[in-house]
Amino acid sequence: MAIPFMKKILTIILLVISCRAFAQQDSLKAYNASRVKITSNGMEVLGAWGIVNTFGSGVAWATSTTPQTRYFFQMNTVWGSVDFLTAILGYTGTQNNKNKKLTAAQTLHEQERIEKIFKINSYLDVAYLGAGLYLTVEGGSRNSPIMKGYGESVLLQGSFLLIFDELMLHSEKTHGDKLRNFLEKHPISFDGRRVGIIFNM
Repeated sequence: MAIPFMKKILTIILLVISCRAFAQQDSLKAYNASRVKITSNGMEVLGAWGIVNTFGSGVAWATSTTPQTRYFFQMNTVWGSVDFLTAILGYTGTQNNKNKKLTAAQTLHEQERIEKIFKINSYLDVAYLGAGLYLTVEGGSRNSPIMKGYGESVLLQGSFLLIFDELMLHSEKTHGDKLRNFLEKHPISFDGRRVGIIFNM
């Protein structure tokens, strides 16, 4: 009599675990969709900035009357084209992966990867600002229009990118903290085929 009773208890426990696991999978799906939206929105902003720089600065480059402003808008045009291409590639890659079904571990890995990208970009932005400042100062001391024009452009572009990357990092990290807190409170793993319980030692 004890064995059938234990089987029933075990079955009920497994059903409860399975329900929680499937609920976790649904939550992960919604979470990943939200992450894709955050990244995609960021790429749209970067793309818009790239378009403004490419076309707006392109026109100003063609109509500039002084060497320094011509070089300034020239660099803006080049930088804008790179930003636009980067945004297209980032947006396309994000959209291509939005329907992938990720496990909790894969979701966490993807979240930490995108956070790392924006963190590294922020460090690069600081380097851009340093380079722009150097070119501007040296251009002034050497009376070099090309150095001053390029330097001021790099300062502008670096400032925008630093603000952009820091805001994206903050958004992604805030979103990532939700995932990390969720996984701590729901220690059940489910990969679409297997269900398991995580015991914290």
